[in-house]
Amino acid sequence: MFDVFYSGIKPNQFAHECEADSIEHAQTLCRTRYFWWITYLADYSTHDWDFQPVPWQGKYTHTWPSQHHDYSGTYLVPRSGEINYHFHDQIIPNKSSTIHFYTAMSAAEFDYSWAPHPHDPPYIYVFGNQWWPAEIMPTLEYHVPGATERKYMSTPRAELAQNPNRPWYNVVDSDMDYSWVPDPGDPPLIYVFGNQWWPAEKMPTVEYRVPGATERKYVAWPRASLLSDSANWTVPDSVDPTGVDFTWVPDPGEPPYIYQFATQHQKTGGPVYCVPGATEVKYLAELKIRTVGKATAIYEIDHMDGAAGQIPNTTRRVRYFDNYRDTLIRLAKSIGTEHEYVWVCSSICNYTNFDFSWHPEQWQATMLHVFSSDEQKFGDTFFMHVPTFAARAEQKELLEWYDVNFIDLKIPRRCPAIIQHTQDSHVGAVMNTDWSGPLAVFATTEPPLILPAVNLWRAETKTIVPLNSSASVVVVPKNAVPSIKTQLYDYTYIDKTKKQHMPSAQQDVIFISYDEPDADQNWEILKNKCSRAQRVHGVAGMELALEAAADVSTTPWYYAVFAKTRLHDAFDFSFVPDYMQQPKNYIFDCRNRVNGLEYGHMGIVMYNCQGIKTLNQQGDFGLDYTLSFPHESVPVLSCYGEFDQTPYHTWRTAFRECAKLAYFESETATVDGAYRLQTWLEKAQGPYAEWCLRGAADGVEFFNSSNQQIQTLKQSFKWEWLRSYFESRYGNLE
Repeated sequence: MFDVFYSGIKPNQFAHECEADSIEHAQTLCRTRYFWWITYLADYSTHDWDFQPVPWQGKYTHTWPSQHHDYSGTYLVPRSGEINYHFHDQIIPNKSSTIHFYTAMSAAEFDYSWAPHPHDPPYIYVFGNQWWPAEIMPTLEYHVPGATERKYMSTPRAELAQNPNRPWYNVVDSDMDYSWVPDPGDPPLIYVFGNQWWPAEKMPTVEYRVPGATERKYVAWPRASLLSDSANWTVPDSVDPTGVDFTWVPDPGEPPYIYQFATQHQKTGGPVYCVPGATEVKYLAELKIRTVGKATAIYEIDHMDGAAGQIPNTTRRVRYFDNYRDTLIRLAKSIGTEHEYVWVCSSICNYTNFDFSWHPEQWQATMLHVFSSDEQKFGDTFFMHVPTFAARAEQKELLEWYDVNFIDLKIPRRCPAIIQHTQDSHVGAVMNTDWSGPLAVFATTEPPLILPAVNLWRAETKTIVPLNSSASVVVVPKNAVPSIKTQLYDYTYIDKTKKQHMPSAQQDVIFISYDEPDADQNWEILKNKCSRAQRVHGVAGMELALEAAADVSTTPWYYAVFAKTRLHDAFDFSFVPDYMQQPKNYIFDCRNRVNGLEYGHMGIVMYNCQGIKTLNQQGDFGLDYTLSFPHESVPVLSCYGEFDQTPYHTWRTAFRECAKLAYFESETATVDGAYRLQTWLEKAQGPYAEWCLRGAADGVEFFNSSNQQIQTLKQSFKWEWLRSYFESRYGNLE
């Protein structure tokens, strides 16, 4: 325990000097390391007298604040040394005392624990009140003994008491803060106050009449509070009356109106205030009253997606019936007169943040209100007036022909099932999927984060939606499955307008060469244009060379560029296969420099790798290897055919192509086929034009002598056989 010295010093002009001298004197008398210096003003009921400073703060004089100042007059002082203060946060409160206080106005409350700062010079402290500052209306004074100078204080303030017996007059029944008093410097006035809704100039509510006053002064503050009065109000059942402020009154300067209050959703639907005799309606959109909702029943359409049952307070669950029109009609008839208004929701939507208190405008009450699903206007959530819909809906062939109100409040769809696979077509994945829900996403690449919401109103709107140029990601409705046989295009309804900026995977590019004289030159041209190109060289035979390229390829398809062709400058290898079709080969055009023909012969071909391997394994390809697999011609010029480098190479190309053309013309004659064959037989230019015409004629002759035996004709696939056949006729010309 430390020694304790009681200061006993009262506020006066010498208080600060006396305190310092007395503390120094107490240091000489102290018998302990520290001593407590305390004041008569403080309340020590909760003070910790066992406090001891930490060693590194031992030289300081520790001081505690009061509720008014940093200095409460309480110190823990070291026995020796200068007084250097260390301030603490814990308050030692002043006791309430009316000593030194003098009231200028009676009936005022004040915090009498206030005391001046102990280091201030002596003042007469003057306090105001809640209405007027000390300079305008001195209300209370604190006199430091010996002081002559006044100091006007902004805080604390005295609180004048309520006094309804002053000259108050209620113009309208209301409550008022009757502690208000006028500015004592004003001349006599009649003070006029407004209320919580209207200012004094519009609706005088309370007056304070100074005796002898004739002039009015309109006061903005304080305001009277009008009393609650529900006499002119009508509150609909969908509005909680506790949320209606029945103190509201209209502007008294307006003509009589029927005031229609808005809700959080519409300009109608809220309570109505009717001025007696009014016939015209005035809408108060700026004063919104929250409604609890007009429809009390929620019906959920189960789309069999496994998500049903997550909507709170659902009345009943019903199954989706092929289309929304028939589903809603069946539901409305089953409800009958049980509910007038209902919500019809769908299991495929997420209603976590949806406000079911929504309601329509009064004039829209009997319409069918449709809420969008994501960006899809034809959404899956409906607000229905049951009697009207049950009576009229069957008269409309399509639901959108009914009296529909589309609401632009988006309700998010749940993400449909995403089936990722590695096949070269979506067809197999679609046919073999165990469906859950009306939609599924099929993807060979990463699907986007945002998926389009397919319109599910009826069969014609349930579209297949490819999301990029290759359709590597596609949204498919379940009801499309029965129509699909070999490709998704078997289904009638396809929407190609929702393609997003998703990259489609580039396919490999492979240069195939054997003994072509210009092979290296054409390879350099390709490499300069397409850096990702690879080369397969020296594999004899068409089918074996293509399979070797398929083994090199790391993508499901590859572009085959043949050595006897020169790449067209504009061809950019940007074409992508269509995953909505069955896997196929894509054949691009080539322009023949010898006879001027332009079609798929010698053109770049995008081959399906798995198709090549299957054909070679089964060995059931026809005379034209490329056409033996599902294929499609792409009318884009890819290259130039420059095969006339030697007599043999010129003859070989013409021989093989005309043997094939003659064979196909014998099977199915076409105008294009006949024209191409005739051109090969009759037209040629360049240094080896004669050998082109000979090769064409020899090819036709070879076909005619084969008795259309496919195995005989397929000898033209083999480079060794072709060389031998040529030399047997013309010798070795090299």
